[in-house]
Amino acid sequence: MEGQTVKGDATTEAGRGIAGAAGIIALGNVVSRILGLVRVTVIADLFGATGLVSAYQIAATVPTMIYDLLIGGMLSSALVPVFSEYAAARTQEELWRIVSVVLSLTAVGLGLFAVVLELLAPQVAWLLGGGLEAELQAVATTSIRIVVPAVLLLGLSGVVTGLLYTLKCFTYPAFGAAVFNVGIILGALLLSRPLGIYSLVIGTVLGAGLQLAIQLPGLKGSLFTRLSFSFDLSHPGLRRIALLYAPIVLGLVISQVQVAIDRNLASRTGEQSIAWMQNATNLIQFPHGLVAVAISLAVLPSLSQLSATADWIGYRRTLAMGLRMVVVLILPATVGLFIMAKPIIALIFEHGAFTAYDTTWTALALRCYLLGLVFAAVDWPLNYAFYARQDTLTPASVGVLSVFVYLMVALPLMKPLGMIGLVLADSAKHSAHALTMLVLLHRRVGSLRGHGMGATTFKAALASAVMGALTHWTMTWLQGLVNGGKLWSKLVVVGGAGLTGLIVYGVLITLMGVEEVKVVREMIRTRLLGSLTGGKG
Repeated sequence: MEGQTVKGDATTEAGRGIAGAAGIIALGNVVSRILGLVRVTVIADLFGATGLVSAYQIAATVPTMIYDLLIGGMLSSALVPVFSEYAAARTQEELWRIVSVVLSLTAVGLGLFAVVLELLAPQVAWLLGGGLEAELQAVATTSIRIVVPAVLLLGLSGVVTGLLYTLKCFTYPAFGAAVFNVGIILGALLLSRPLGIYSLVIGTVLGAGLQLAIQLPGLKGSLFTRLSFSFDLSHPGLRRIALLYAPIVLGLVISQVQVAIDRNLASRTGEQSIAWMQNATNLIQFPHGLVAVAISLAVLPSLSQLSATADWIGYRRTLAMGLRMVVVLILPATVGLFIMAKPIIALIFEHGAFTAYDTTWTALALRCYLLGLVFAAVDWPLNYAFYARQDTLTPASVGVLSVFVYLMVALPLMKPLGMIGLVLADSAKHSAHALTMLVLLHRRVGSLRGHGMGATTFKAALASAVMGALTHWTMTWLQGLVNGGKLWSKLVVVGGAGLTGLIVYGVLITLMGVEEVKVVREMIRTRLLGSLTGGKG
């Protein structure tokens, strides 16, 4: 009995540790996602879901793709583990030395890459949007040339993020994406009349600069006192980063190739398809970023430390806690979004240049994306579990497999289903990746059985099903009651049905005795509310 008490205390403490770190990340994600919705609402109002928006989305994809390939994948798989190793076992001088080397190489490398992009902009525009008309491809080409500086700014921002995560400073990086959205919003509102669609491109560059700038205070004066330009290619830490990053390069390259193929194929299913798909993706990213990304980033340092000490019992316990938190939060979000897809899209997008026709197609794309959301959310902590063991080859290999799954589904379905075939293929890709990672993790570190995964998933699924039924009934009743296309009536339907679902799920999951409810409450109390009131965190 005493052993069970100790184990329970350790589990609760681990959960609180993860929740504490996840809380501030989640707060930043909440702000970011809200501003993201403001961003897409502004874009929809000013430009609708036209071919011009698709051309902009093609240009905006470029810095994102390069960041994901060169920095994003390295951040969790190599930068944080190596920086953490230096922070724990070396002197402060050695930590700042390796950081200086990485920042210097990033600046020079991405600077040269930006020059190449300027020269090859027409080819890149064709690669990502070859199905668009020549006029729209020309807009995409010009937009790519304007947005190129964002590549360098986002790259430097990513390295600083890795350093701050290592130092357990989550606040500044957590709000980086929020200010990125602010930049785009300002660009659209201030420059749309004189510059048209190019106002969004200028805003993207501004947002990238703000994302870097907001993190600099986290260095606490070290920017000029400890950092220096260093091109030391022989640094042992750099070699360690390269060794950890190299195995996942192939997977990342293939993943970005899939993004390029997806954009290219989508451009051939209609000039509005990319805009519809992007709007649906923006809505998916709200719960995904708020839940999966926040919890995964918070659990990575703990998993890395437990792996370094070969504490596999603690490792499995911590991972299971993170996975259970993801499941408890992502299942109701998925069900709620699926049921209220059309009213939510009508509320957020359907005004200005965005029509009811756009709402119908965006809602259809959203529902098809939602089929893979739970798998995509669970996949994040599973990937990070391998990164914590400094195993980057396995996630990369599985990534290659999942891209082939995407192609095997997308190519046959594209002709009969058009854009929807591509969205279904994306969901199939996420599902295949998550299931494969779960099987491989079981073989590497042992089973997660006995950690409440099955029971928690069943309870969350049951509560989500009941919540979904009552949410649908409430939504239908409210639609018949207000029956109007005005903003207030849309708000009543979405707000009323959403609040009903939230209350029902919260009550049911509490009555079922799901442990993660206590952890989430603690996260809200100590981190979210603490941050809002100026508390420490």
